[in-house]
Amino acid sequence: MLFHLSIEADDPRGVAEALAEIWGGAAVPFPPVGIGSWAAVACDEHGSMVEVYQRGTELHEGTDGAFGRQFAPRRHTATHFAMATKLDADAVMAIAKRRGWHSKVCRRADRFGVIEIWVEGCVMIEVLTPEMQREYLETMDSGLASLNLAARAA
Repeated sequence: MLFHLSIEADDPRGVAEALAEIWGGAAVPFPPVGIGSWAAVACDEHGSMVEVYQRGTELHEGTDGAFGRQFAPRRHTATHFAMATKLDADAVMAIAKRRGWHSKVCRRADRFGVIEIWVEGCVMIEVLTPEMQREYLETMDSGLASLNLAARAA
């Protein structure tokens, strides 16, 4: 299980607020990584959180743990994540539209649906409604057995 992850954005507060709204959670300042960092907190039993840093932030190892440093911002990244919501697709897409983000409903390998949202036009997140979550879990349950066998054989 993942408890939290981090992404970068031009508007960390706005991104954290939108993610928190999709989750039904809260957005809070997150100063440990740098001025202007925010976190979307799901307020669930797992403590799920997405930390949102100012674009250009890189984490580096320090003597007392990781610390953030600002570098030249980049627009695109391979980092993405899927998150669950209790909202329906229309409500999720309305949140994205209010932020000026492109969103669309997609099917992955024709097995499960996701709402693909392009945060600030460059970071992709997948949001799964309750029906999409059911499809995803059914797909993963059948696929995990073969992945586990392959991992054990390696």
